[in-house]
Amino acid sequence: MSYLAESDPEVYDIIEMERSRQVNGLELIASENVVSRAVLEAVGSILTNKYAEGYPGKRYYGGCMYHDMVENLARDRLCELYGAEHANVQAVSGSQANQAVYFAYMKHNDLMMSQDLAQGGHLSHGSPVNITGKWYSVSHYGVDTETETLDYAAIAEQARKQKPKMIVCGASAYPRTIDFKAFKEIAEEVGAYCMADIAHIAGLIAGGEHPPTSVGVTDFTTTTTHKTLRGPPRGGAIMCNEEDAKAIDKSVFPPGMQGGPP
Repeated sequence: MSYLAESDPEVYDIIEMERSRQVNGLELIASENVVSRAVLEAVGSILTNKYAEGYPGKRYYGGCMYHDMVENLARDRLCELYGAEHANVQAVSGSQANQAVYFAYMKHNDLMMSQDLAQGGHLSHGSPVNITGKWYSVSHYGVDTETETLDYAAIAEQARKQKPKMIVCGASAYPRTIDFKAFKEIAEEVGAYCMADIAHIAGLIAGGEHPPTSVGVTDFTTTTTHKTLRGPPRGGAIMCNEEDAKAIDKSVFPPGMQGGPP
């Protein structure tokens, strides 16, 4: 990093201090990982100079042929890894990916059911302090007070009574295997969409340590790139069936959640 050290030594020194912290410390934060040198080189490459608003083959800027190639490569690899029919890799974060799914299939004040933040859920699953909790009606489910695990019978009964438009499964702090098929069956019974947020366990699913996957089971699966997948920070992705591809892509851009991709 000789150029940075010369042009902005203050920033260089801060980065060096952070490097030392990472090398000499032990990270126990579930949402962090250590990327490879290859990832560091890729995210610090000249690709950062190009703005690529739009999708491969349909950009709003010229000179995007190589961005098309790398985005198609990312989509193809994600689909191959999880067996998905379609993948969108443009979301700038996992929260944005979640919001794009909601935006595609829900209207203001539609009801979603999701895991309570205090019992393992995530802010973007309808927390009252998050835009999702302000824009949509939300009914949270939690864990059984005795077993501290999800009670699928109780969740099903809650869904039957409340008839949500979307049921969200997946969590930030739930250290148990999630039965995605059970959630999908509950959603089908009450006529709801089902979205799985696998951001924290995506790498475990890819490695076969969290059987089974939600992809191809729930209607939508969202993830981040940087947690257990150990990919570049801080991006998000959405996987869905081909029939939902157009609505999902349009919800990300345009005219949905964001402009150009990261």
